[in-house]
Amino acid sequence: MKDDLYRGMVPDADFTSIREQDPDQYRYLLGTAFEGISWGGVKVGAQLTPPRKFMMHGIDRWIPLESSTFSPMESLAYGGLGNGWGLGCFVFSGPELEKAGPDHGKMKTAYEVISRRIGIAAARDDAASYGLGGLDCFQEALKIDTNCHALYEAYRAKRGTLNQQGFFMGQPPMAILTQDQGERKQVAYKDMDFYSDQDMSAYRPWMTVDGLKKHSCFSYHENCLVVRFEEKEGHVEVSVNRTDTHGKEVLRCKRLLLASGVLGTARIVLRSFQEGKVRLPLICNHYCYVPCLHLRMLGKPVERLRTSLAQLVLFHDEERTHADVAVASLFSYRSLLLFRLIKEAPLNFSDGRKIMQYLQSSFIIAGIHHPDAASADKSIELREDLSTITHDKLHAHYALSEEEVKGTRQREHKYISALRTLKCFAIKRVYPGFGSSIHYGGTLPYSRQDKPFTLAPNGRLHGTKYVYVADGSGFGYLPAKGPTFSLMANAHIVAQNALSS
Repeated sequence: MKDDLYRGMVPDADFTSIREQDPDQYRYLLGTAFEGISWGGVKVGAQLTPPRKFMMHGIDRWIPLESSTFSPMESLAYGGLGNGWGLGCFVFSGPELEKAGPDHGKMKTAYEVISRRIGIAAARDDAASYGLGGLDCFQEALKIDTNCHALYEAYRAKRGTLNQQGFFMGQPPMAILTQDQGERKQVAYKDMDFYSDQDMSAYRPWMTVDGLKKHSCFSYHENCLVVRFEEKEGHVEVSVNRTDTHGKEVLRCKRLLLASGVLGTARIVLRSFQEGKVRLPLICNHYCYVPCLHLRMLGKPVERLRTSLAQLVLFHDEERTHADVAVASLFSYRSLLLFRLIKEAPLNFSDGRKIMQYLQSSFIIAGIHHPDAASADKSIELREDLSTITHDKLHAHYALSEEEVKGTRQREHKYISALRTLKCFAIKRVYPGFGSSIHYGGTLPYSRQDKPFTLAPNGRLHGTKYVYVADGSGFGYLPAKGPTFSLMANAHIVAQNALSS
């Protein structure tokens, strides 16, 4: 599935120019059917702009999920969830990888390969030991906007105190170019990152697929939903449902690499083994976001040229071991438009609009993410459901223990206190619900023992000869840092293992 509606509609201009000059801006800022305006409580995907909404098309029909406690985001789009990725590229530490499963030495090499391939902008600062690790290949860091630059200067003045409390601030490594690379151009700071990828400065997975399609040895089968696989002597048969003709097909391969996202891969594996009711573990970074007022910036103008992306990150590692780290991504607020904030404010629309316009330049949004590990209260199960196209439906249950809730609330309080030290005051904590971080893992954990529904260290699915899993299904622990960079590095390793087997 692709964006056939908004592609080409968004002008090649910066956000301020668009707001000042384009009479048709409502079409892509709010949506031709005003689909960019979400009503009710905060939901998963509520922050997706109209040009990104295509990512979620067809989900309820083709891969339904039912749960009262877990609301994930999945995608059948060309390029998948990467179309809306926030571009953070964090390296997992040795202790984090030990708990997650992938080999530390191989991941270190793979990080460099992926960094050269996609292009990463980063800085060596106080946060680098947590986000950048020992990565050597990266470009110059992005420019920080005025709002967050003032916050960063305040941090530098209070560095000693905050470091003693386990807080370390710096710029996040981002999958975006500050120097041209091939056909891709360096970032132009248009503040349209949530709406368009016209200059391709931000990396998106569809770019890799586009490149692969230029090679004669690569074929791309679109409109195919993989349902299950069956191993034969020397090959694998893959059953698919066509989403265009509604027919069924069987594809054959020597090696099968599954990378359908944690939940998608789980569906395929559970159908393929057909062992009745099986409950798989599930992990997910739980998080909250905290709108804050940065008092130094009250009423000040917002610069024209900047990015919409995370400007800073604030890591919390109280024990300084790199084993239990939380992270807050810090954003200024403009291009997502004020109506999203007005809707959450305890004010009528007229007063809310005027007040928010004055406060806009001082808003900082802190998204606080926590690490996660498996427990008995976090699981998924595929159940028969004859009303769906695949005659089944994935059911999920996710709940934190009292100890986990207490620990995360205490940590969030420490974050709010640290930000207050920098004259950045929290307005409220917003909990979008479990699954809203869009960081999932752990359904088929790595294991050195040949146990059902686990992966061998090389990524091969136990119980098979030719099937490998290259997404986050094997990660038995999810660090708080965004996992996308580590998922790409792990996929590179698994693909190499499959080819050499």
